[in-house]
Amino acid sequence: MRKIIAEPLTKDAFAPFGDVIEAEEGTSFPINNGKTQRFHDLAKVEVGGENARVMVSIARGQPYDLPLTLNMVERHPLGSQAFMPLTSSPFLVIVCPDESGRPGVPRAFITKPGQGVNYARNTWHGVLTPIGEEQDFLIVDRGGEGNNLEEFFFPEPYEIHLPER
Repeated sequence: MRKIIAEPLTKDAFAPFGDVIEAEEGTSFPINNGKTQRFHDLAKVEVGGENARVMVSIARGQPYDLPLTLNMVERHPLGSQAFMPLTSSPFLVIVCPDESGRPGVPRAFITKPGQGVNYARNTWHGVLTPIGEEQDFLIVDRGGEGNNLEEFFFPEPYEIHLPER
């Protein structure tokens, strides 16, 4: 099995695949008479296709055992897909570059508390992968007509490991 070591999630490292969603001082301003700090425009939400609309959901994910065997990735040709954890627990983020319509070698990232991701439209990515405990996630993605899911099964799986401490 081919081994991939997860790396810390950073905006620069993740930029080819979408947006890292996190509250940073440079993206904020006060609202509600100064009682609230708004962290503004943190991700590019993309929706396309017939009768497309932005959809907000909550998903409850069960934790995965590690190391993770990665057999499959998916992508959404009609819209982006954002996941923001509603807890402070980390989760794995797995993405692949597109190589002529097929996923290339995966990259794995581990989030820190307060980080979420927005997968850009057509980005190959792994499934929602909580670590350690059940987690709830706010999801922002595309609703509407049309097939917005493409799956790819690797002929030989990858094994995803957390970095050694």
